[in-house]
Amino acid sequence: MKKLLTLLLVLIMLACGKDSPKPPEAAMLSFPTQNSECTTGISLNNTTSQVEFRWLAAKHADSYQLKFTNVLNNTSVTNAPTEALSVRVPLLKGVPYQWTITTSNSETQEIAISEAWFFYNAGSQTTFPPFPAQIISPNSGASVERDLNNEITLDWTGADVDNDIDSYEVYLDTVTNPQLLISSPSLNITNIKASVDTDTIYYWRVVTIDRAGNTSDSGTYSFRVIG
Repeated sequence: MKKLLTLLLVLIMLACGKDSPKPPEAAMLSFPTQNSECTTGISLNNTTSQVEFRWLAAKHADSYQLKFTNVLNNTSVTNAPTEALSVRVPLLKGVPYQWTITTSNSETQEIAISEAWFFYNAGSQTTFPPFPAQIISPNSGASVERDLNNEITLDWTGADVDNDIDSYEVYLDTVTNPQLLISSPSLNITNIKASVDTDTIYYWRVVTIDRAGNTSDSGTYSFRVIG
């Protein structure tokens, strides 16, 4: 009996001394670079070219999964997991894409998702619409409080391959498809104050306009005013 208790104690100590599995860290993206035109794709036909996605190794990760989204029609493709640090895929020419890498490992169920980068796959066009504005705050589903003037700050970023963004249009409303234009700030202004009511859900979006008249839409985000 004494030997059995000793054995159990040893097993418990060994189990307690074992390090817990570490979750993977997010991968750092490398190529295609953020807000760029990718011109290195291998042409497959008149409409498609093969593009190589590359990223850096992440700590505690043994598997990587590429997800890329056609920004024009919002369709996404998720590749099979790989141990490699690059993947080649066919993409439509002249189309803007967003991409991320999800990291995982075999010892934990936790995952990490990289930043989302945008790029244009080169085609025959010589000018490019701006990339959709990236919402900073309030994020979708966020709860926010008003300041002393009963206002909140709407904050975003914009980017364009041609660097010719001219202005933005900011829409804010209590309906799911906001059409109420509340501000038209110029290129250098990427945040505004907006008057809001408490205990109300708002929906907002940002349209980016370049000097050629091309536009892009951030998509609609929602938030609740709680105070």
